[in-house]
Amino acid sequence: MTEPTAYRYAVYYAPAPDSPWWAAGRQWLGRCAAQDRPLAQPTVPGLTAAEFSALTAAPRRYGWHATLKAPFALSEGVSLTTLRAALRELGQSLTAFAMPTLRVARLDDFLALVPQGSADRLQAVAAACVTQLNALSAPLSAAELQRRRQAQLTPEQDQMLVRWGYPYVMEHFRFHCSLTGPLNGLSSIQIDAVQGAAESLFHKLPACRLDTLALFAEPTPGADFLLLDHFGLRP
Repeated sequence: MTEPTAYRYAVYYAPAPDSPWWAAGRQWLGRCAAQDRPLAQPTVPGLTAAEFSALTAAPRRYGWHATLKAPFALSEGVSLTTLRAALRELGQSLTAFAMPTLRVARLDDFLALVPQGSADRLQAVAAACVTQLNALSAPLSAAELQRRRQAQLTPEQDQMLVRWGYPYVMEHFRFHCSLTGPLNGLSSIQIDAVQGAAESLFHKLPACRLDTLALFAEPTPGADFLLLDHFGLRP
């Protein structure tokens, strides 16, 4: 039976659903993208449950992940079966490796888990996903280009947007697992409390590996992203 084509797909780093990293991430965001169900979130001092839910709403929609290839529509004539085959082949062209230690940090106006030390191998995997899957991706529409350009891109980022469908790729790529949306409106005490809660949850976790590419789907425009499958890398 042919699977229905989703509005958009994305290729992420996402821990295995039976791993402590997935358990921690889905709890923090309050949603499991593998089972598509809400979950109770941690209690953060100084924030109500509703305030913390609102703070994590943006990353919650995308599911617990780090982006390797940003959301894209399939090019005309390309099926989900073709995308799966391409991901399977891509995964077998890459070698699994131990992830750098991930620590909570502030990136611009949000909190995220970011790698400590060299991220060269993460950069290489992301670049492979962008370049090797580009032929399967539909070009951005004029409206999508205009929306992206509202972010005041540099000329080089604009070139990346036109060529690859996303401005923050190649040397502009930063591996991160988003923990919050914008921190605007929070006091410094509240921000410290959120960061402390994240550190308590994530910094105690064991080392992890990048050994799969995760395929996510956005079934309809604006819908929550769902984890569809993992494609293994060479051991």
